[in-house]
Amino acid sequence: MPLKKFLHDLYVVVMKTMVLFMPAASYTLFAGEGSARQLCRYMLRNGHRKTLIVTDKPLVELGIVAQASAELENAVLFSDVEPDPSYQVVTAGAAVYKENQCDSILAIGGGSSIDAAKGIGIQVSCPGDAKDYVGFNKVKNDTPPLYAIPTTSGTGSETTSGAVLSDTVTHEKGVISGAQLLPKAACLDPTLLTGLPPHITAATGMDALTHAIEAYIGVWDRGDSMQRAALAVEQIFKYLPQAVSNGSDLQARDAMAHASYQAGRAINQVNVGNVHAIAHQIGGLYGVPHGLANAIVMPAVLDLSLDKARNRLEELGKLTGSPSAEAFIESVRQLNRQLEIPEFLEPLKETDFDGIAERACKEAFAYPAPYFMVEEDVRKVLKTLLPPAG
Repeated sequence: MPLKKFLHDLYVVVMKTMVLFMPAASYTLFAGEGSARQLCRYMLRNGHRKTLIVTDKPLVELGIVAQASAELENAVLFSDVEPDPSYQVVTAGAAVYKENQCDSILAIGGGSSIDAAKGIGIQVSCPGDAKDYVGFNKVKNDTPPLYAIPTTSGTGSETTSGAVLSDTVTHEKGVISGAQLLPKAACLDPTLLTGLPPHITAATGMDALTHAIEAYIGVWDRGDSMQRAALAVEQIFKYLPQAVSNGSDLQARDAMAHASYQAGRAINQVNVGNVHAIAHQIGGLYGVPHGLANAIVMPAVLDLSLDKARNRLEELGKLTGSPSAEAFIESVRQLNRQLEIPEFLEPLKETDFDGIAERACKEAFAYPAPYFMVEEDVRKVLKTLLPPAG
């Protein structure tokens, strides 16, 4: 274990050094009611005449895609995205892009649609399959111009240079990261969020909270990540319960959209941590939505990080009215309860612990988390998530 920790610490230092020499991300953002139309007009001004819209069927059926993309008359629709998008979906979308000679991509939806759109961009422009580019900075070719209209407030994928895609055979999730995956522009239009059901609002909101907390307590401090993460934590604690209880509250929806965006900006500078490392395995194995998996896992992982991240957790506690690091972690648990997030993971099986632990630690090796997590730690976390017998 000492050798693994040494190698991990060395890797994190080397990666931080490499990242410091990379150019800062450039963002164009449209925000407020009607900003989806502003974004589409911006795309037209940039010369895009045949855009591939990447989305899912429910958003098409609800009329949200038509509402968001009304300005794009010659767009081509690809609506086969499903939760936790697979490499097969990416391949199918890339084929549609090429067949129709598209010149740009617009993702409309949650993180699944935006990540699928990023994968399609890779497959269109790079040799081989998107799966070949799992890892950091492996995408070398320029990808088609990508734009994003998020319809959830959680993943922050509209502001990150990463994508998560699923292997339907191994049930593993692959993380692809590279500057080419950052959308050229995005919008935060609260009018597109009002129909989001309470349970999805809760899960995606807790996803954003996970991003903000992991960015804040991580060992990297780069750019303005700390300020953005702190702002996101404060806003999510204040507005997420309102957005869940009253989905038509435009003030709460707008605040959550911005909080998710700020958390996304934060992790794009400093990455995520151990919560994601475990949640990705749970999502891949059991099909648990990513935000829900993060929410269920987060309190137990924060317990692991308590001693190493005490000062940072106390600072977050001051923002949310908690007098100590322990009290802040308890406030996260209490927020889960208030939002009716399950305390236990129903499909979890003890026979899967070893496989989950191995894959989670492999992924966590690349993250600048405050606590170096080993397989026994993961098994302890999973044990707290097992449903009570009987």
